[in-house]
Amino acid sequence: MTLLVRALRPGNSPDAEAFAAVRRACVPAMLATAASVRFDLAHAHPDSRYLQLVAEADGEIVGTAQVGIAHDSPEPGQGFANVYVLPERRGLGAGSLILRTAEAHLADQGATTVFSWVLDEPANRAFAASRGYRASRSAHFLRLDLAGGPLPPRQELPDGVELRTGAELGDDPRALFDLDAETVADEPGDVAAEFTDYGHWLAETWNHPLVNRELTTVAVVDGRPAAFTLARTDDASRYASGMTGTGRAFRGRGLAKLAKNDSLHRARAAGYTEAFTGNDAGNEPMLAINKWFGYEICATEVRHVRELG
Repeated sequence: MTLLVRALRPGNSPDAEAFAAVRRACVPAMLATAASVRFDLAHAHPDSRYLQLVAEADGEIVGTAQVGIAHDSPEPGQGFANVYVLPERRGLGAGSLILRTAEAHLADQGATTVFSWVLDEPANRAFAASRGYRASRSAHFLRLDLAGGPLPPRQELPDGVELRTGAELGDDPRALFDLDAETVADEPGDVAAEFTDYGHWLAETWNHPLVNRELTTVAVVDGRPAAFTLARTDDASRYASGMTGTGRAFRGRGLAKLAKNDSLHRARAAGYTEAFTGNDAGNEPMLAINKWFGYEICATEVRHVRELG
């Protein structure tokens, strides 16, 4: 057997579809298409030194890795390497080789710490531990049956509150960027993030091929975006909440519930059959909201960390 690791070929090569297929097979709750893989590579921030790696066994792509520097973190030197290998092709050495390649790339780019999401399964955690990674926080993937499960009924909007779609915000949603930046800054996590580059957010987030502006909902209070849920959809009737958050001045009023419920109802009406979302395991308020919607945990990942050098 010939095993090699290389960078994903850009353009119209079959690499992107194979890359997305590995991701879907390993973590079905994470939306991925060939178009989104190509887009992520083409629009990565230059400071992220982003790299998509593939592991080939006798010419078949059996593993992938997303590798880069957390350029939006106020703390320098923090890298990430998220590795996935097809379940039926594990044990060939693909995971080890792709991880070593990723770590070498990060070291060359000045990273001193590597963070990696690892599926919460005994074999995966043992793999990480044997390579010097220690477990940190965990996060859940949750699934909602949009086709057959019930949704909470729509509620009457409070005075001064209206719901708008992302499409209504047009091509210059600066107010939504400000709201997203505020909510991201308050997210629990071991790598802090600061959104300061509106142009990059516009290119990488708002114009991402998985983002569905028609199903994105923004709760507006007195003309100001106060809460939102960013909808992402793929080519297979799957919907995901890319981010749901509320501005600090508007919390405690149930606005995130209103926005997410509106988006879910419209997604079901549009024919989407599964809804996914993700939650930090310690984010009890958001977990409670998702349980209220009927989401159930379908998988868990554990963040692992290793110091380089």
